Formats: sequence, structure tokens, C-alpha cells
Amino acid sequence: MKALGLDVGTKTIGLAIGVIERKLAQPLITLARKSVRKDTDEMVLICKKHQITNLVVGLPIELSGKEGRSARLARQVGDMLAEKTGLPLEYHDEGFTTVEAETRLQTLGKTEWERKEMIDQIAAVVILEDWWFEQ
Repeated sequence: MKALGLDVGTKTIGLAIGVIERKLAQPLITLARKSVRKDTDEMVLICKKHQITNLVVGLPIELSGKEGRSARLARQVGDMLAEKTGLPLEYHDEGFTTVEAETRLQTLGKTEWERKEMIDQIAAVVILEDWWFEQ
């Protein structure tokens, strides 16, 4: 079984793929945002290609505990992708995943440009890992 992790932003969506039984995730791709419909159409193809069985979407909860604009956007993308694929969907609090991703990339010695290219994918990896360990 494979999970697709999504870090949904306003300009990009970071994707990671993980083998559920092994709890092993790896970065997949960063998509440049177009529209919810076009983005989800592209991710449907990715789900088919990689035989995805579960969707995990990072949900940015504000420090107040409320869902703001970013969370609404993540829900739009997640809900539409789940509807188009028929796959089970879970939302997971993505608090501080970008900070963790940046730390990991710095530890690996990645340049600023390399970090910018990969940060959303690594944040999606962190979302998957956190989701597994909180189950």
C-alpha cells in the first residue's frame, strides 16, 4: 500500500510517496499551481502511475487553532483529489513541517537553490512521517 503526501501551498504543491507498511517516505515532485481542477487532474495521473492507495494532505492550522485561508485551499485540493480518485483521504496537521524540511536540507548540505527546489517535497515527506507515527 502506498500513500501520497501533499504539502499544498498557494504557488506549489509538494508531493511525497510512501510505502505504508514500511513507513518509508521519499520526495516525489513539486507541482507549480495552476488551478484546483488542473492540479488535481495532474495528481490523479500520478496516483494511477504509482498505484497510490491513500491520500494524506497537510492541513495548516493557525496558532489560534483555527483553519484559515491556507487550510481551506488544502481542503479544496484534498477533497477534489479524493473525489476524482475514490481514495481514502486523511488530513494531518502540518505544523512546522516546512521548518523541519529546511533543517533536514541544511543538514544534508543543500545549497539555498537546492533547498528552494525541494522544500515542499520534503515537507510532504514530513507530513507522511508524522501521520504514520501518530496512528
